[in-house]
Amino acid sequence: MASSEITFMSARELVRLLRTGQVSAREVLAAHLERIERANPRVNAIVTLVAEQAAEQARAADERLASGADVGPLHGLPVAHKDTHETAGIRTTHGSPIFAGHVPDRDDLVVERMRAAGVVTIGKTNVPEFACGSHTFNPLFGVTRNPYDPSRSAGGSSGGAAAALACGMHPLADGSDMGGSLRNPASFCNVVGLRPSPGRVPSWPAEAAWATMGVQGPMGREVADVALLLSVLAGPDPRSPIALETPGEVFARPLDRDPAGLRVAWSADLGGRVPVDREVAAVVAGAAKVFADLGCEVEEACPDLSGADEVFRTLRAWQFDLALGPLLDAHRDLMKPSLVANVEAGRALSGRDVAAAERLHAALFHRVREFFQRHDVLVLPVSQVVPFDAGREYPDTVGGRPMRDYLEWMASCYLVSATGCPALSVPGGFTAGGLPVGVQIVGPHRADFEVLRVGHLFERATGHGRRRPPSVEQAG
Repeated sequence: MASSEITFMSARELVRLLRTGQVSAREVLAAHLERIERANPRVNAIVTLVAEQAAEQARAADERLASGADVGPLHGLPVAHKDTHETAGIRTTHGSPIFAGHVPDRDDLVVERMRAAGVVTIGKTNVPEFACGSHTFNPLFGVTRNPYDPSRSAGGSSGGAAAALACGMHPLADGSDMGGSLRNPASFCNVVGLRPSPGRVPSWPAEAAWATMGVQGPMGREVADVALLLSVLAGPDPRSPIALETPGEVFARPLDRDPAGLRVAWSADLGGRVPVDREVAAVVAGAAKVFADLGCEVEEACPDLSGADEVFRTLRAWQFDLALGPLLDAHRDLMKPSLVANVEAGRALSGRDVAAAERLHAALFHRVREFFQRHDVLVLPVSQVVPFDAGREYPDTVGGRPMRDYLEWMASCYLVSATGCPALSVPGGFTAGGLPVGVQIVGPHRADFEVLRVGHLFERATGHGRRRPPSVEQAG
């Protein structure tokens, strides 16, 4: 079987071929290592590679398959983990000089679950410093570039994970999302990323174990592959006090659904709350037409997101101080200015500030809850802009409006984070210049499976995710 055929096969198909002996874990690994060698120099997605360790794991995976023993649902699939997720025995830098030589002695819970499900760990994917920002660059490894145009950003903070998926370097990826870090890079790289409901994928270790703004979750090239990975990552764990009790296996069910009667709301600008580039708005309007053509009930509408900006910014700043405050005290000179500003914003908060944000948070939840009594899903832009110049930290204008800081251009994602709703980024189309644009599908509180089903419906109707980046062809 050709190497290129293996590296762009769906994760589900690879699992089937591995189980039936039509391909070995060693063959699958070799194909992906070859792809990394050819494509990674163009995009800088994988920053730590453990090929020898992966070869040993692949050999053991083949032996287990040959023995007839039970194997996990991801057995033999090669995966590079996000470099903010701790991996036992493998360097985990968080994109920071402070952790340049850090080798953990245990796995984060998401990595633990993926390894138990049988993945072959091949390395780590690039991130911004401490996953701060939706553009992936750091002083250790430099910039991760967009596979569709290497002069552009791959997004972030799971930018390395998304770029590696788009280039065929691995079939699945783990990521995290506070203000869009799973969704934004998926949009920029024409792959799929799910921000699950808080507690759907339990996190451990976590300084703020009860917090709901930041989550971990799955990425893939197809919605069904994302659902497969979610079936492994989801489910209760006693180390997380907010872990949901629903077992992960429910997400392995078929995703097909009848579009008839599906009530779709859509907005290109979140009800006039954010500026959006014209090309992005056109893709979102086109997505609404796709749903209408499928026979869905489509209406231009958006919930009242008043207060969501204050909620997100306040609680995010509080968590940054909690998690990174001690590092700022010890290593201020080794942290980028925007990161320092985030921690200091958290330190400037008062109890009254946090209390006000929590009141707004509660009111926001109920307005959104009532909105979803009238609509099944909400279709929005993922990012307000198309992939921008990789040499910039962030776009300083959107739709002609100046951005006040490096967060504001991500509002189309982070306002949704504040609602606590599950949100999926699925390929939505391309600009005239060939840059990917994702569509965000948001569902009611904890309706993760329904969001995946609607994303699967849209994906099958459009096929945008099947368009491969030019860099893949140029890399052979």
